Amino acid sequence: MSGYRFLDRLALVVGLVAPLSAALALVPLRTDLSTTNMALVLVVVVVAVSALGSRAAGALAALSAAACFGFFLTRPYEQVAIADGDDIRTAVLLLAVGLIVSRLAVRIRGLRGTVGDDAARLSRLEGTARLVERGGSPEDVVEQVRRELTGLLGLRGCRFAYGSLIGHLPRLEHDGNVWLGLGPGDTECTYWPDRWPPGTVELRVVGGGHYYGRFLLEPAAGPLPSLQDRLVAVALAAQTGAALDTAGLYRAG
Repeated sequence: MSGYRFLDRLALVVGLVAPLSAALALVPLRTDLSTTNMALVLVVVVVAVSALGSRAAGALAALSAAACFGFFLTRPYEQVAIADGDDIRTAVLLLAVGLIVSRLAVRIRGLRGTVGDDAARLSRLEGTARLVERGGSPEDVVEQVRRELTGLLGLRGCRFAYGSLIGHLPRLEHDGNVWLGLGPGDTECTYWPDRWPPGTVELRVVGGGHYYGRFLLEPAAGPLPSLQDRLVAVALAAQTGAALDTAGLYRAG
């Protein structure tokens, strides 16, 4: 978490300094270039900061760009005043466009990240499916899924246990929720809200209506993975159950 905070602070510094540096670089050219062209250069800087940093960094870059434009690149130079009405409108447009573009750039980056995450999830499912199609042994499928679950859910450990259910562990359900079951005197099931419960969590493996065993998940303390990741974990367990059922390894639970 400290690493993320450092990167956020660094992005804010860049958001402040990058437009200033660009404006200073344009100072020798300010009598040769139109204010519109110089404003466009600053917009490009804002877009670059937004694409690499946070929304706050992009907004700060837009504010910095507008301030630097008015101070360094419009008459009277190096004064907190703009004499020309067109330059005032350009500065206002620069601020507005910078804020809009920074927000769009951050959103596009977020969508890119979502697409990348979805592709990684699909790759995990495809890898197991290919192993099953190639006729991999049930043990190989179990081991493959065990490794996938460890990486997907950020587990400290994961193992597969064949056979009968022993104990009453929290369970990762088919809908992605973590089920805690019925407590003494309870009439409704309890679900863990948004963090891993302490201890081991089970993910049951069923194929062809038969119970084969369960993956015993050892999560690190912290928030639950995303619902999408938990649903992929359930799908991986289902692939395991199908592979065990196809191999005819039914073991009564």
